[in-house]
Amino acid sequence: MSSSRRSRSRRAGSSLPSSSSRSSISEDQIAELLSKLQALLPESQARNGAHRGSAARVLQETCSYIRSLHQEVDNLSETLAQLLASPDVTSDQAAVIRSLLM
Repeated sequence: MSSSRRSRSRRAGSSLPSSSSRSSISEDQIAELLSKLQALLPESQARNGAHRGSAARVLQETCSYIRSLHQEVDNLSETLAQLLASPDVTSDQAAVIRSLLM
């Protein structure tokens, strides 16, 4: 199989299965979505990859960032729970904290 035929078949095989051509997503749309996703990452993580990082790299960085956000939420929740349980917190302060959580 020639290299041009291989690249064509690879491209055809890499398209998302869909019931109609209207519901498929183009490579340009994927590139645009990846660019938008990369822009949402903190600057330090976005700089670790190339300016136009590979899709796999952007997705790995995004997953890592989401995991770190989950950990941060867990830590903050634990800190707030300890703060609310503290005898030093007045009922007014506890009410303000609870209102911020909702």
